[in-house]
Amino acid sequence: MSTTEPPAKSAPAKPAKSRPEVKQAEGRSEKRTIAEIRESKRTGEKMVYMSVPDYTSAQWAEMAGVDVAVLGDSLAMIAHGHRNTVPATMDMMIMHGQAVRRGAPNTFVLGCMPYQSYNTVDRALVNATRFMQESLCDAVKPQGGKSQAHILRALVDSGIPTASHIGLTPHTIAMFGGFKIQGRTADAAMKILEDALAIEDAGCFMLEFEAVPAKVARLISEQLTIPTIGIGAGAGCDGQILLCYDLLGVFTDFKPKFTKRYAKLTEVAVGGIRQYVKEVKEGTFPDDDHSYTVNEAEYEKFAAMVAKRTQV
Repeated sequence: MSTTEPPAKSAPAKPAKSRPEVKQAEGRSEKRTIAEIRESKRTGEKMVYMSVPDYTSAQWAEMAGVDVAVLGDSLAMIAHGHRNTVPATMDMMIMHGQAVRRGAPNTFVLGCMPYQSYNTVDRALVNATRFMQESLCDAVKPQGGKSQAHILRALVDSGIPTASHIGLTPHTIAMFGGFKIQGRTADAAMKILEDALAIEDAGCFMLEFEAVPAKVARLISEQLTIPTIGIGAGAGCDGQILLCYDLLGVFTDFKPKFTKRYAKLTEVAVGGIRQYVKEVKEGTFPDDDHSYTVNEAEYEKFAAMVAKRTQV
């Protein structure tokens, strides 16, 4: 092609496809599959992921029609009060994973492998196998790209559906110097692209960007054949993930820039508890509507027995 020839026009983007074949049953949809998640890249369907730490939030995810419930090691912070995700252990993740599976039996569950649980191939295989068997996750997600590609490939080759996580990787925050946006320079963005391509080449079915400039995440996503999920990475990703307790205003220790509050449940909860405290102090709770009754004849008989006992 000569340099004066006009560039070929790209095909128009295909509209997102709905899933009319999914049967609704009591507000719950059929579980999404790896094939459907991969296909979303081609169809343009925006996939909705949500991180859930427990049975109740998993129920909410399933009732609301979330595509993928993510068992995030962020539960070390949300459920256990740690300052970061590093203290999460495999035993902790599996315990919470079992609760999430019970809460969302018909939802695809992606289990995030905790800190140092995948630092060697053998360790990764043992822990990912435990995750799949004991918590019944549908897939696992370590963190890392190019440097972790051999581990990702080993998981995939062993038959374990695997995703990965790049950009801001919470397991390496000590090296980043805290929770800081990644990819703001051309060189840093190129490293993220190389990580993304390595993840794709390793056979992963999707990847997650965290805290990456929107334009950078969009351009990298366009280079890939696997879907990308963003958290603080703009609308150019193939889907989005937020933490359930962030978006509902349950966790209020801090609010990341990328979190949109869709509810303020902590405010509602504290207001309700304050009213409960007030009514107990005043003696107005419990009232007759919240107390059990007894047959009056049986009560009189019991009262007589008590009176007789006290006279002895």
